[in-house]
Amino acid sequence: MYRVFLSWRFLRSRRTNLIGVFGIFLAVGALILILSIMTGFLEETRRSARGSLSDLIITLPPYSDSRRPRDPAPVLELLRADERVEGASAHLGWMCILTRQDERSLRILVDSQSSEIAGIKLTGVDPATEDDATEFRPSLDTVGRDENGDIVAPRLRVANLADPFAAPPEYDASVGRPRASVIVGEKVMTYHGLRRGSFITLMTAVPDPASDTGWSAKKREFVVAGCFRSGENEIDLERVYIDRGQLARFLSGVSEDDALPQDSIHFSEVLVKLKDYERDAEAARAAFGAQLFRAGLIDESCSIRTWEEFREALLGAIENERVLMGIMLSLILVVAGFTIFAILSMMVTEKRRDIGVLTALGATPRGVLVLFLLIGFWDALIGALFGAVAGTWMALEIDPLERKLSETFGVQIFNREVYLFDSIPSVVTPLAVAAIVIGAFVCTLVFAAIPAWRAANLDPVEALRNE
Repeated sequence: MYRVFLSWRFLRSRRTNLIGVFGIFLAVGALILILSIMTGFLEETRRSARGSLSDLIITLPPYSDSRRPRDPAPVLELLRADERVEGASAHLGWMCILTRQDERSLRILVDSQSSEIAGIKLTGVDPATEDDATEFRPSLDTVGRDENGDIVAPRLRVANLADPFAAPPEYDASVGRPRASVIVGEKVMTYHGLRRGSFITLMTAVPDPASDTGWSAKKREFVVAGCFRSGENEIDLERVYIDRGQLARFLSGVSEDDALPQDSIHFSEVLVKLKDYERDAEAARAAFGAQLFRAGLIDESCSIRTWEEFREALLGAIENERVLMGIMLSLILVVAGFTIFAILSMMVTEKRRDIGVLTALGATPRGVLVLFLLIGFWDALIGALFGAVAGTWMALEIDPLERKLSETFGVQIFNREVYLFDSIPSVVTPLAVAAIVIGAFVCTLVFAAIPAWRAANLDPVEALRNE
């Protein structure tokens, strides 16, 4: 009992111990705050890395010698019959170049960052049958209208959400220009001065065995029906959505209202959303591959991958960054531990006489060891608990705190225009907080053990004689 009493008495009698308490408080609070913000940023990066990818992506080369069906209906029917599937949809993707006919000349839209010709991935979708399997169809319960009356969904800004590829109100049918519409990325709209109702020209090339070069050039004009925002700069700059049937007609060289030829390309990938991705991803991928192959719907040229395999390199970098950040931030606790070590070392030197008296009165070396370890324990308990509370509170309130500080000092601390989110992301996990608190205790006791061991091994006679 005397060890608890004396450890608390020694802690209170020396104000320098408050430095150790404050050091642990600052280390734990800063560690929780910074790690929570970094976890939030990494989660947002991971979410952005997934972006437009569905749970499973079945890629089918559009031009091949395979006899597999060109119509996606059999593939979609087989997939949707599986109870693990929440939704599936077919897309047709093709690379092209965007040009714009302005009042003076034909202008090729270029990459605003590199001033090079921008390659555009033209993605054909079925708006009438799109479901939750893809990024294109927004959640209807979050749809609203902006100040101009346009329908605004989380990703789409169009005049008619039920028919996003309908000709916009700005389209003048009397000019005899095309009726087929496209939806471009918000970044493309901004960088290149496009607006709803603008006309753009798509140019590409498709395989043509009858041509001397083996390729045939295709060119067609479309009207801009609206824009989308995916949250990914690359997607917003490099993707254009179009009705899948219109894209197939464009690649086949038939007019907008003509029927599609039998040998035309209808789809190049199928996106599948699972009800439980974590549980069913691997099993569903293997099962779908076997079923589709037996049915003759895919061949060796096709692939079935999860979205994580598409982003494997980036996700690996994110995980490495998380681990490295945790290791670097743990050094804060080491610095606080050195502070405790220095304070207790000075205390052992100054308390040599008291240690000698305690030993002479019957205190064992183990008792003296525990006494000084308890001083470090109290430092860790007070500092870690208050630091955990303060760090957690600041992590949860970091965004309003940043806004208040920026407003007070007139300095923009967090520039929201740089990132794809409008608030500072912060994720507080109880397991991480507990690990930091336990780490603070372990680090403090380890550094306190050295001066405590010195105190336990002092010769009481020598300690009293030196006094």
